[in-house]
Amino acid sequence: MSAVAAPAAVLDNPLSALADNSVDEVPMLPGQRNALRSVPASGQAGDGGLDNPLRLGRQMRLRLLAAVQALLADPSIAGLKDAPRLAAVVLYAKSRAPKGDKRDLQTSIWGSELGRWMGMKESTIHHKVLPVLRGSGALRTRVVTNAKGHPTGLDCLVMPLWNAHRGGGAGHPLALSKAELATLLHLIEALFGPGWAPEGKEPTPPGLLASRTGKGAATDRLGLLLMVLNTRASGWLQLCGGSVRKKEGRGAATLARLLGCSPSGARKILTRLTEAGVVARQRKATVTRMNGRGKVMLLPVARAYGRSLASVETVQRPDPEFSARPDDASGDHAPAGVTGARGTAGICGAEGAEDAADQERPDGAELHADHASGVTPVVPLQLSRGFSGEGRGGEGRRPERVCGREDQASDGETAVAEPAPPVAEGGPLRGEKPKEFPVDEHGGQPASGAVTGDRLRTVGWDKAQEQRRVRLPADLGLRVALRPVLGLWERLSGWQQDQVEAASKAEVKRLAGMLDHPEAAARLLADRLTNRLEETGGESLVDRPYPWLIRRGLVQRQACSDRRCDDGIRLDTGGDCENCGNVLHIRRARRAKIAAQLDRELPGLADGERRRVLEERLREQAAIEAEDFVWRREKASAEQARRDAVRAAARERAEREREAAAAAEAVRQALPCEDCGQEQAAGLCEACGYRRRTEALIVEAGLVAAAWSAPLDDTDAVAAVAAHVRASLEADIERARAQFLGLVEPGELDADPALAASALAFALLQAVEQALPEYRSSALEQLGRTEEAEAEARRAYKTEQRRRWYKHNPNGTDTIAAATKAADTARERTAQYLLATGLEQLHERAAAHTESAAAALWTDRLAELAARSLDGGMAGR
Repeated sequence: MSAVAAPAAVLDNPLSALADNSVDEVPMLPGQRNALRSVPASGQAGDGGLDNPLRLGRQMRLRLLAAVQALLADPSIAGLKDAPRLAAVVLYAKSRAPKGDKRDLQTSIWGSELGRWMGMKESTIHHKVLPVLRGSGALRTRVVTNAKGHPTGLDCLVMPLWNAHRGGGAGHPLALSKAELATLLHLIEALFGPGWAPEGKEPTPPGLLASRTGKGAATDRLGLLLMVLNTRASGWLQLCGGSVRKKEGRGAATLARLLGCSPSGARKILTRLTEAGVVARQRKATVTRMNGRGKVMLLPVARAYGRSLASVETVQRPDPEFSARPDDASGDHAPAGVTGARGTAGICGAEGAEDAADQERPDGAELHADHASGVTPVVPLQLSRGFSGEGRGGEGRRPERVCGREDQASDGETAVAEPAPPVAEGGPLRGEKPKEFPVDEHGGQPASGAVTGDRLRTVGWDKAQEQRRVRLPADLGLRVALRPVLGLWERLSGWQQDQVEAASKAEVKRLAGMLDHPEAAARLLADRLTNRLEETGGESLVDRPYPWLIRRGLVQRQACSDRRCDDGIRLDTGGDCENCGNVLHIRRARRAKIAAQLDRELPGLADGERRRVLEERLREQAAIEAEDFVWRREKASAEQARRDAVRAAARERAEREREAAAAAEAVRQALPCEDCGQEQAAGLCEACGYRRRTEALIVEAGLVAAAWSAPLDDTDAVAAVAAHVRASLEADIERARAQFLGLVEPGELDADPALAASALAFALLQAVEQALPEYRSSALEQLGRTEEAEAEARRAYKTEQRRRWYKHNPNGTDTIAAATKAADTARERTAQYLLATGLEQLHERAAAHTESAAAALWTDRLAELAARSLDGGMAGR
């Protein structure tokens, strides 16, 4: 019989088989069933019956408590309001357990049905519960439709559960088995299930808080569930320790810690639950008949174990004489009237009579509650976190050899390996840690690219799969852009990752070209991928990651002709696309116009006929617009081709002009200096250029001096002044030359004559440049004293005095100061004008004189050439 009892214990609760090695010694009574016992809904059995879902074993209660606390402590759920948290718990309890390698953890539900579970309206579920869970990443949803496109349900995937199976495996608190999930669901049904009355089946009565709806209903339900899971078989809630506020009490402090709310809020919840008849609060009796420590009893739990409030008070009196167990307290599989599996009558087992206040099952008894008859009795074997020697199953075979499956080729070539036993097939080797691989949630099959242990899953896989990268690309921009699809990236092969990286880099570069701040391109692409994932329903609903990324995730979807539009959103501003709004307005206006024309032309049509005719005309108009669009696109293409041809011709012409200019510049650079004959001087060397500038400044200084000191029409006087200025400047030049030669070391002039000549010419140029401003200032000063300047100054002075803000006090201090300033400004402007005018006249006379001198020079030259005799060679021609 022990050989039969062991599989039964494993099926009942795998954790008990790992915790208690003496299960094989448990005797099996005749007629005792191996299958799981069904758990009817609340109210179908007596208060103290074994079928009551509130009658949980200690191990089962702690297992469910750890799972619920782990779910509520998940980062995506922690911090949310009680309604989303309760919805996560309900959907978690209704989720399907994994079967073997399949990870189909989804559940199907309606929004209205979820609202019945939580005591809320359907609109509240769709506006304040599901969006919050989706926004935090705790839930992925997908609308299920029939063949006609009508919604038939909502597939929900609790992401903490999916992450637990993907990462932690069987050792994670959230990784409950099928039986444990069924137990949690039946417990929730008994507490606040909405109840059902199916046709042809026995109705399921509503739970204890099913009638509690409206504000605070979700909080009350969640608080009751947590208190039940923290309550022992005695019915008393396990209270927290430490100091608490006297006003709220220890019960409220305990509930506040469970829910994460304030003690005052928890006290209100306890009050509502007390009014609902599910909670009783009392003071512990003392010998002195004074009020002792406060206690909280969960009445449904107490009734499930056959207790009442009075019986509990009797049991917990000081020094009880006798504490008997209930008559119907027996093991999970023991029928009525049969003693427990270990020879003890009732559920207390080895605990005996000394702990009658806590009638939970002993550590050695079965650890699960009764479950529905439809539950499959086959539960996958749970491993205790990868200890050596496990994974053998119930066949009692030897452990797999150390070199098992090590002869498989990892480079993609076919190799022959010994067939492994069925139980350990695909499992880890001894000493290896079990490693979960990504799962395709839509089809329930492992995703492509999944590996087992440190080797490839299949023999002969592509080498690109072996070279894939788990981490994102090293480029910071691409890491930011691809962060939302990290799970999809891990499921890609090496070649696919290269293609996605190249496409992402091109898209980031394209977005940076159209934004005012190019550094925001990576963040913009990340937002696009996030929105695409929300439309899909999450990474787990993406069947094929590579086509989804290339054809949907990374592609910009323009809703209008604006290249900055992406799904109706402007990429550069982040606001709504105005062009899309204009398109919608135009289409609605056109539809209204066609409908008005139809009403005028065919009045009195029936609704169906009118709708048909309207749709036909709209289709005709759409066809006309499509034809017009094709014509405009062809025209635009032709215009673009013409513009491209013109631009190409302009580029060719500009290239030819650049080549011609470069050739002319090369020829000019090869010319010798016109003054000194230096080779490769571009027509004028540096020293000669400085000399020419010096000569021009000397002439300019002479003209500036002559503009005020000599009559402009007297050429001789102008020449005399210019000669005097030249002599003065030449004296300055000689002083500058002597100073330069005194500063130069002996031998430096002979080392580089060209450089020395250039430096000397630049020093002489600086001497003349320093003298020219003095001549100009002297000329302006002298011209400012002329009659014209004085007359202009007097006019400005009188004009300033006659201004309307000075006319009442023309001789005041402010008036005189302003008039004097205006007169000085007018005198200075007049002097500048006279100097400019005089220089212009002198330049014109100098230019005319230069031309006449050049003509006379050529006349004398021709006469000299005519007088010369021809040589023999020229005479013979």
